[in-house]
Amino acid sequence: MYNRIAHAFAGILILSSLLLTYFTGNNNWLWMAAFVGVNLLQNSITNWCLLHQVLKKLGVKNEADSCKC
Repeated sequence: MYNRIAHAFAGILILSSLLLTYFTGNNNWLWMAAFVGVNLLQNSITNWCLLHQVLKKLGVKNEADSCKC
């Protein structure tokens, strides 16, 4: 569940960044997309995600933890 939420959150941030850049004409919004991209790359290398830790502290259940298949 954490991965689905994290991917959706990353997608929303990237699309928001692109839309804000387009509609405001301010290219500084692209830094938000770059930040998300760097975090996704870091996650693929280290297999650690800050958002997963935040979700865990908020009490969101992780489906992978409850599956005993």
